[in-house]
Amino acid sequence: MRAYTLKNKNIEITFIERGGQIISIKVPDAKGNIDDVVVGYDTMDATIAGDGYFGALCGRYANRIVGGQFEIDGEKFQLDCNNETNHLHGGFDGFNSRIWAVTPISIDKFVQAYKLSLTSEDGDQKYPGKLEVSVIYGITEDNQFVIEYEAETTKPTVINLTSHAYYNLCGAGKASAENHKLQLNASKYTPISAELGTTSGEIVDVKGTPFDFTTATTVKTACDTDHEQINMIKGIDHNFVIDDFDGSTKLVGTLLDPVSGRKMEVYTNQPGIQIYTGAHFDGSEIGKNGAPIEACAGIAMETQIFPNSPNYAHFPNATLKPGEKYKHVCIYKFC
Repeated sequence: MRAYTLKNKNIEITFIERGGQIISIKVPDAKGNIDDVVVGYDTMDATIAGDGYFGALCGRYANRIVGGQFEIDGEKFQLDCNNETNHLHGGFDGFNSRIWAVTPISIDKFVQAYKLSLTSEDGDQKYPGKLEVSVIYGITEDNQFVIEYEAETTKPTVINLTSHAYYNLCGAGKASAENHKLQLNASKYTPISAELGTTSGEIVDVKGTPFDFTTATTVKTACDTDHEQINMIKGIDHNFVIDDFDGSTKLVGTLLDPVSGRKMEVYTNQPGIQIYTGAHFDGSEIGKNGAPIEACAGIAMETQIFPNSPNYAHFPNATLKPGEKYKHVCIYKFC
């Protein structure tokens, strides 16, 4: 498995062809000490054998579609259900498991950049339309890791791509991320239905709930509350609704480790961001620095369209038609 590196004078990002998987991001702390801030494994063999979502590109539809079912122009489609009764991250053979074609590319705004390309044939993952996908990974002089997604289809289809890295600004394997402070430009979120296993279609205010990150709040503070939504999944695995969404690329979230002083800002042109504290990690896998991977080993910040959007008319549109171009920008800026 070939590995590729993006590097400027401060940070270094390494990814592989399988899933475009980000396996390392090395970042200095406030004192100049370098640590790897993405959850994963110490060796390539462990990476290939381990959790295939760590740092990977997810699609065709990242997050969940209830019952694996959706309808376009009166035609019904049934996808594989790989997350109990729901379809998750493209099913059993998602983009995270594919070998992407990787080529270096020169773009003025980047110190270094690579283009990752993939063709998903009509009927792949049981989705309609042949989908041509390209993703740019670029690094700027001011420590922005930029991900730019584009896709075109031959038939009307649904699409929602994202990057599934878990960030721990202490340094992966050095400490829990539970004491990170999180701030989101999101005064609403989409609750989870216990029956559906994902969004119920509701959009509710975060005020007065553990999901109020409109000011910087320690993740542990939210996860330790006795709230129905927290107890349901033993943490956070929720989509937050970006305030004043207009399709422009804007700051939507900030993650800060008070101990190291590392801060990461997230910018996107998408309407939602999924925050996941990794409740399913139980310490059975060994990650970087020989440490067990446990709940809150890292925090995923996945920019996206809302979960199950194809089945809710009042959710953002996830349909892509021939002649249109899907465009998604996500920037992780290390400060």
